[in-house]
Amino acid sequence: MELKNWLELKSGTDVRGTALEGIAGEHVNLTDEAVEGIVKAFCFRLATAIHKDKLTIAVGHDSRLSAKRISDCVLRAICESGCDAIFTGLSSTPSMFMLLQEPDFGADASIMITASHLPYNKNGLKFFLPSGGLEGSDITQILQLAAEGKSLHGSGVKKDISYLGRYSENLVRLVRERTGKERPLSGKKIVVDAGNGAGGFYAERVLVPLGADTSGSQFLDPDGSFPNHIPNPENKDAMRSVCDRVKATGADFGIIFDTDVDRAGAVGSDGEEINRNRLIALISAILLEEEPGSVIVTDSVTSDGLAKFITAHGGIHCRYKRGYKNVIDKAKELCEAGKNAPLAIETSGHAALKENYFLDDGAYLVTRLLIKLAELSEQGKDISSLIEDLPEPKEAAEIRLGFTGEGKKDFKKYGSDAIQDITARIPAIEGLSLAPDNFEGVRINFDKSHGDGWVLVRMSLHEPILPVNIESDSIGGCKTIAQNLASLLQPFGALVGLQKLYDFIAK
Repeated sequence: MELKNWLELKSGTDVRGTALEGIAGEHVNLTDEAVEGIVKAFCFRLATAIHKDKLTIAVGHDSRLSAKRISDCVLRAICESGCDAIFTGLSSTPSMFMLLQEPDFGADASIMITASHLPYNKNGLKFFLPSGGLEGSDITQILQLAAEGKSLHGSGVKKDISYLGRYSENLVRLVRERTGKERPLSGKKIVVDAGNGAGGFYAERVLVPLGADTSGSQFLDPDGSFPNHIPNPENKDAMRSVCDRVKATGADFGIIFDTDVDRAGAVGSDGEEINRNRLIALISAILLEEEPGSVIVTDSVTSDGLAKFITAHGGIHCRYKRGYKNVIDKAKELCEAGKNAPLAIETSGHAALKENYFLDDGAYLVTRLLIKLAELSEQGKDISSLIEDLPEPKEAAEIRLGFTGEGKKDFKKYGSDAIQDITARIPAIEGLSLAPDNFEGVRINFDKSHGDGWVLVRMSLHEPILPVNIESDSIGGCKTIAQNLASLLQPFGALVGLQKLYDFIAK
């Protein structure tokens, strides 16, 4: 493989690629050769960095159909590098980091085989050290080493040790310590929707020991074909499915995980989703009650209503760049500067708490919510009462604009040019103004006569896409804002595909 082919497997701070045939035009590039080369390069780099002759690497996977093939490749590469392998089998991504915090587990690093919520034919590798996940620059270096064929040589051994049981016990212990009760969820009906990903363990291993009735939970069995819905809290069909389940079973609370359980969403007893801004508001309210005056770091697409909510609850809102690693790094930066930032969270459901190593862990997030649910239940209150004062927009929309054939030739430049052009023109346009607290793309505020809301236009982190997020406090406002945006983008119509914007306006 040439270097460019290796580098094509980089996806932010992970390795991702096509692992199965079956979708037209998508051929397998996460081959046995690629997986083994990358893992050998990782072992080589780590051994060199920590000056250790023999490493022990833990390996786990989610429910994807390609998990066995890739697990076999990863384990073989580790052992052929003279390192020992601990195979944890079906695992969540957060658990593969947490096992590195257990000294008796004996692992120097871990590899999680997952592609999160991507389609069934995809898979990937995520790497952890005891200090945290790798940076994008680390992945680039590993891929460069793989292209050079760098590796250690020797013969290691593999042993099977599941960790999910201990991980679950730690969550159960946390709830019992915080509530002072052995079964604080007794009398509560809580349904879990794992989407046939790796999160089914949460119902039996966490909720049942705490006394919850989990009957009515759905799609707990691992199945990498994802036959019921995409395991993704951001997916409308997935959220509708768990909301309907809460209503049908009369549950007090609903939980939905993504494939590898680093993200989560929730549902209130009324069957309404607690997701995106509502989820951020809920965990923020809990943390600000415990640590008043703290900074809550979110991604760029959070609403103005959420900012007002955080301020009203005694917090400081820092709206930062999209990307879970970006918000986590910003929160760490603030903490190092002497400001308390207990939460870094994306609207996608990636939530990292300072108290939990700033690890984005959907199961930990939900567990913190359940501690508060148990406390409020004793007062005769519902957990949704914590966000009753969240100002919510009348309308919200997301439109993903692609690029034309010509625009795709250099989409990063053309997208950046469009954003810079809009930014420069806004101050001269009546009724429009630039948001002062924006760190990516362009965020424009519209007064009441021009749409009564805001729009954010930014470049996608990984794709040739310009995502557009719109919110309005007036009915029909999103269309008005979209019309204004279409006019602003018109000079770039030969490069940026505007049809989806026009379609939205015409609805």
